[in-house]
This record gives sequence, C-alpha cells and structure tokens, in this order.
Amino acid sequence: MKRLLALVLSMLLFLCPSHAAWGQEPDIAVASDMVIRSEEAKTVNAEGGPSIQAPSALLMEASTGQVIYEKDADTKRSPASITKIMTLILIFDALDSGKIKMTDEVVTSAHAKSMGGSQVFLEEGETQTVETMIKCIVVASGNDASVAMAEYIAGTEEEFVKMMNERAAGLGMTNTHFEDCCGLTDSPTHVTTARDIALMSRELINKYPQIHNYSTIWMENITHVTKQGTKEFGLSNTNKLLKMATNFNVTGLKTGSTSLAKYCLSATAEKDGVRLIASIMAAPDYKARFADAQTLLNYGYANCRLYEDKEMLPLPELVVDNGVVDSVPLKYGGTFSYLSLNGEDLAAIEKELVLPESIAAPVEEGQNVGVIKYSLAGKKLGEVPVLTAGAVKEAGFMDYFKRVLAGFAV
Repeated sequence: MKRLLALVLSMLLFLCPSHAAWGQEPDIAVASDMVIRSEEAKTVNAEGGPSIQAPSALLMEASTGQVIYEKDADTKRSPASITKIMTLILIFDALDSGKIKMTDEVVTSAHAKSMGGSQVFLEEGETQTVETMIKCIVVASGNDASVAMAEYIAGTEEEFVKMMNERAAGLGMTNTHFEDCCGLTDSPTHVTTARDIALMSRELINKYPQIHNYSTIWMENITHVTKQGTKEFGLSNTNKLLKMATNFNVTGLKTGSTSLAKYCLSATAEKDGVRLIASIMAAPDYKARFADAQTLLNYGYANCRLYEDKEMLPLPELVVDNGVVDSVPLKYGGTFSYLSLNGEDLAAIEKELVLPESIAAPVEEGQNVGVIKYSLAGKKLGEVPVLTAGAVKEAGFMDYFKRVLAGFAV
C-alpha cells in the first residue's frame, strides 16, 4: 500500500505543471486560410469628389461606417425633422427591450395635438397603435405623432429628449444637442451635423433594418377615430427620392425642412449588397437636396466595392493547460467587411489565424485569445478577435488525483 501511495504521489508531481510554467506567456502559432474584421474606417475627403449645392454633406457606407465623401461635415446646423431619426431609434429601442409593443394603444395628449408644422392631425384623446404612430412619423413626418410617442415612452417630452441626448452621446455624436423630439423648434441650440446624421442613420438601419418596411411606404391611409366620428387620412411620403429614377434601390430614410434648417435629407440606398447613407444639410431648395443625394449615391456606387466574408471557416479547440478539461471551443468576435474605393482585386484578400498553442486555466467565456487577420497585397486591412466559447476552471489536487485513478482503472 505504501508503495502504491508513493507511486501515485510521484505521478502527481510529474503531471502537475509548476506555478512558474502556468504564468508564462504562451507561444504564438500561426495558421493560414482563416478569417477576420475591418480596421477603423478611413475618410476620403471632398477634394476631387462630386459637386453638390448643399453646404454640408457626408456619404457613408453602412456596414463598415467608412466615410466616402464629406463636405463641411462637422458644422453644427439645425436638422429640422431629421431629428426624428433619433426619436425612431428610441422607439425601436423600447420595442426591442419589450417596454412597448407594436399593438399598444397610444393616447394623444393636448400637448401632442398642439404641434404645428408637418402633422397627421391627431386629436386630443385619440388613440393609435404604436405601429401606426411609426408610420405617421416615418412617412408623413408627423410632429404630433412624435410627441405622442415620446410621452408614451418617457412620460414627458422633456424626459424623452434627455434620453435622445444620452443616446446621441453613446453613438459618438459629439456635435449634436436636441431640444425637442421632432425638430420643430427654432432654438439655436438644437443642432447636429452631417456626420452625426450619418452616425444615427447607420445605427437605425443596422440595428433595426425593419425601419425600411416603413421608410419605403409611398402612400398609405390611417383611420382617425374621434368624438367627431371616423375618417380616413392619407399619409404621403416626404422623401421624393423614392419615386425618382435611379440605378440603385432607395430604402429611406428621412427628410427635414424649416426656414432655419433649409432643406435636409438622410437618404439610404442599396445596390449589389452595398448600403450607403447620404446626409444632406441646408440645401437651398427641396429639389437640390434630392439631387445632391442622388449625386452622392451615384458617386458611391460608381467607386465602392464591398467585401464581406460570409463563409466563416471552422475554428479549432484551444488546448487548456492545468484545466479541469483539456480544451475549450472558440468563436468569432465579429464579422469582417472591407470597403474598396480603389478597384482592388478583392478575390486576392488573404486570411491568417493567429492563436497561441495553448492557454492556461482558469479560462473565462468570451476571453480574447487571438485574432484573424485580413490583408491585401501585403497591406493589413483589419482583424477580428477570436474568443473562447466556454469557461474552464483551474484543476486542483483532487482533479489530478481522479485522473491518476482513472488511468489505473484503464
């Protein structure tokens, strides 16, 4: 028995790695033909770009966030009803979290009814579903519907506006400040920029692509049910770009105009899998904003090619040193996309997986253990992190003892 115990202890000493070894950095092993994600978006400025009438504009690719063209994109200006893009983000946030539902009945307050400007003529006490209110906001740019939804979500418009500004800050909209939820105000402190419009438009269409179910509606009727009776009211889309002849598919998004803001537009489009956002501010007339957007979108589609790696290759399991199990599965921490503006051969993009040979326990789920790099003609395009898809506890004395006994059992 003593000899057996001595043998077990000897084997434990042999199997257990030293503490010094556990703390060492793992060696890096490189394997080819794997995958990754894009680097920070780079900007192409307006020099040499198309000529437009609006003093401020920006063209962005939606999946990468890369800026293709900009013109005075950081000057603060009044956005008018472009404001409603942020209102819509908060509405869809509330839907996504389960705070509200599309079928909820929203009651119009006296304050909401009192809104001037573009409206759908909601009466005090009138109820409409959340979905109908969304249509009123997106299609007809209803100020009354915007305020009704703001009150329904936050209690008051003032509280909702606080949420708008917090959300804007979270998106990096550093030159934006909202004073109301619809853009009707003439306050000089209700401002944003062409760049910030593109940022919030990107958030809306990427996170909530169902917005296009509403932003592409050309005309639709809603029903007013009030004390005066029932009547139909026609919604007509303010985005006339939807009916213009283009070589791309217009998918939205929002118009805005006041005497202070002049004519603004956030136009979204799609062609061959490439989604673009053109933000226009302070165009001299309503025709100019649509013409400028069409010019920018044509320019983008003439110069852009998007690479997306949709066939993610399988990842190996990573060896775990001193763990209760020997390996941990891996997962990708994102997807890879790259926007080409120079006509490169995207089929020549190379992939390289960089992983350690092993990792020391304990291992947490979601722990960054490597990257997949993308390059083209020797130039690094970007990378995607590789993460652990599970957790592994550090092995203790009893774990090693059980392994030894299991070995004897065999």
